[in-house]
Amino acid sequence: MTNLKHSSATATATRIAAGDDRTQYDSFSILLHWITVILVLAQFGLAQTWGFAPKPTRHLMIVSHMSFGILLSAVLIVRIGWRLMPGHQTPVSAAGWVERAAKGVHYVLYALLVGEAVLGFVLRWSGNESMSFFGLLMPSPFAPTSKATHHAIGEAHDFVGWAIIVIAAGHAAAALFHHYVLRDDVLKRMLPRKAGDA
Repeated sequence: MTNLKHSSATATATRIAAGDDRTQYDSFSILLHWITVILVLAQFGLAQTWGFAPKPTRHLMIVSHMSFGILLSAVLIVRIGWRLMPGHQTPVSAAGWVERAAKGVHYVLYALLVGEAVLGFVLRWSGNESMSFFGLLMPSPFAPTSKATHHAIGEAHDFVGWAIIVIAAGHAAAALFHHYVLRDDVLKRMLPRKAGDA
């Protein structure tokens, strides 16, 4: 009986961590999700490795980081807009506290991603530098801040970036646990559907 309770508690905790609120996602939502994953990983990888690159390569990596950041911001806007529009999700009719908690995981990730995007723009502009979108420059709309403020914004940007990676890693690990250990459909809800799938 104790093992059964422990197993049930583990399944519940990992369902929440996986963000499984039993929502059935449409194909466009699934596509946006995986584009977000790829861009977040690319952003984090670039930020953690450009310090080891020679100067010309480092500049290219930083410009790529800004460009992908702007692209990620656009994806987030589309994703949030799509999610808010009716008819793109079909959650179960009877949702309990587990579903609400799982949905909360999504909201936390959305808030962190939006916050990180805003911090990215503000960080660049607070240093009186233009944002670059694949060579197209976007000058700062406000006056530069003090060095201390600029540094604090950079620290916040780094902290939120790590928070996203840690929470997203737990989110992914929980989904994989359900797929490979519990063998349920938590992960399948966010995988591209094959032709003929319901």
